[in-house]
This record gives sequence, structure tokens and C-alpha cells, in this order.
Amino acid sequence: MSEIVTLTFNPSVDISTSVAKIAPFSKLRCAPPHYDPGGGGINVARVIHRLGGDVSAVFPVGGSTGQLLRRLLRDEGVDCITVDAVSETRQVFTLVEDTTDQQYRFVLPGAPLSESEWNACVNEAASVQPQPSLIVISGSLPEGISSEKFGRAIRTIKACGAKVALDTSEGPLKAAIDEGIYLVKPNLKEFQDLVGVSSSQDSVLIDAGRALIARKAVAIIAISLGDDGALLISADRALRARPLHVEPVSVVGAGDSFLGALVWRLSRTPDLGDALRCAMAAGTAAVLRAGTSLSRVEDIERIRSEVRIEELKMAY
Repeated sequence: MSEIVTLTFNPSVDISTSVAKIAPFSKLRCAPPHYDPGGGGINVARVIHRLGGDVSAVFPVGGSTGQLLRRLLRDEGVDCITVDAVSETRQVFTLVEDTTDQQYRFVLPGAPLSESEWNACVNEAASVQPQPSLIVISGSLPEGISSEKFGRAIRTIKACGAKVALDTSEGPLKAAIDEGIYLVKPNLKEFQDLVGVSSSQDSVLIDAGRALIARKAVAIIAISLGDDGALLISADRALRARPLHVEPVSVVGAGDSFLGALVWRLSRTPDLGDALRCAMAAGTAAVLRAGTSLSRVEDIERIRSEVRIEELKMAY
């Protein structure tokens, strides 16, 4: 049984390499490439699996890139539930310039999913047996997916009885909130746009989050604040994770690592502080690894004790 199922509508194969110096009109001789499975929900599943969680990943696969994606993920030991798609699975390129240590990311668009392919992905996630406790939908969406269509997908998935956790943005995020979900992980800008505030003060964010919680739009809100850490809001608690100052090697996968560790820990304990500490450690651990390799358990465990969680005493 998979306790957690992830759903990725726009997966990728992530290719990382390096070059001595980037220059126009020249042949850039790159280092041998490294290939990783990619896409929000897939990365979440990879982190959950590394932490010892029981997880299945649902995603569409198309062409030779899709077959490579499935093989890469299975090689890591993650259970895959795939939907055959006509269009080729996309690729994402990460390039590091050795002379400056600057990282460049080239994100190719995903091909649209047909109506039948989209419905098959939704239905596969909703019909996993035994029923998972949580379904995590994360990552960008293919071209042409309306907010209304995404809202209907949330309704279908909720009907199976599992809780829904979400990491997406703009119209689809609002549509999911309107349906009512368990957990959402926006960044600061995404949350500000969702609730219509411009302030980044904790008190303003907490009040706005509590208003969503009060109307049962969501139960837990985890706002990633980049270099300022993270803020977690529930009906009766507000917790601030202070940032750890590290020298980043890569910026790829920090948010996915954060979400993976958060939902994994919440599946095991009701302690929000413990879950936020684990999530913050995982997000920090991800930036210590080159390319698209995500966080490693040994780094998470080492960093975890260093994470400082503050309980914010706000007026209810």
C-alpha cells in the first residue's frame, strides 16, 4: 500500500552538465551529462522514498524521453503508475558555468495533454488501492489546462477519500482552494496573489491564512519565503522556520524537497513543528547538492537539529 500518491501532469527528464565558460557563437564543450527524473510531484515522490515513505508516482510518459523518465524513477526504487501520452515528454537543462559557478536553467514547455490523457492521469491517482491517505499534486501544468478543469480534477480526486496537498500557482491554485484541500505550499508571491495582500509581515500573512482556514478552503498553509525561511499556518498555530545560512551549490529542487519532507512527516506525526523542521532541513539540504539530485537523507538528518522553529503568538 502506498500511503502517499503524487500526481505530476507535466513531468520531465532533467539534464545537468557544466561548461568552462558561456560564450555566444562558440561550441560549448560540456561535461558528461547527468540525467534525473523531474517534475514537481515526481521530485516529491523521490524525497519521500528516500526518507523511507511508501509512495507511488502517477505521471504521463511520451516517446523515448518518457521511457527514460520511467526507467530513471524505477531505478531509484519509486513505484510508478504511468499513462501513455502521444507527445514526447519534455526535457529541462541545467548548466553550470565553471568560471563563475553561475547556474542557468533552460525549461522546455510540456506538450498539451489530450482530454483522455488528462482524465486518465486524474483517474489513476483517484483509483489507487488501497486508498492512500494523501495525494500530492505538484508542478507546472501542461498548456491549455483551465482553472475550471483543474478544479474538476481536484473534485474527482477528493471523492476517493484521500486528503489533497498542492503546490501550483495562479488560477489553478485558486480553483483548488475553492474546492477545499488539506495543504498548500505557495511561495510568498503566490500566496500574496491568492489572498490579495502586498505585505510580507508575518501578522498579515497569518491573518490572511486564517481567513482561508476559517472558510475550510485549506487546513494547513506552508509558505516558502526563500532566504527568509518558511511560515506554517494552521487553525491554532503559526510557526516560523528561520533560515540556515549555507552556500548554495544549486537552487534546483529545494521547494520539492521541502514539500516531500513536510507531507512525509505529517503522515507520521501530528506535530507541526517537527514536520516544519524536517521540511526546512530537506529544502536546505537540496541546495547543497549539485545539479538536480535533490536532498539526501544524511544531509537532512545532519541539518535537522540546526533548524530553529519559533511559535508566533498571534491574536486569534
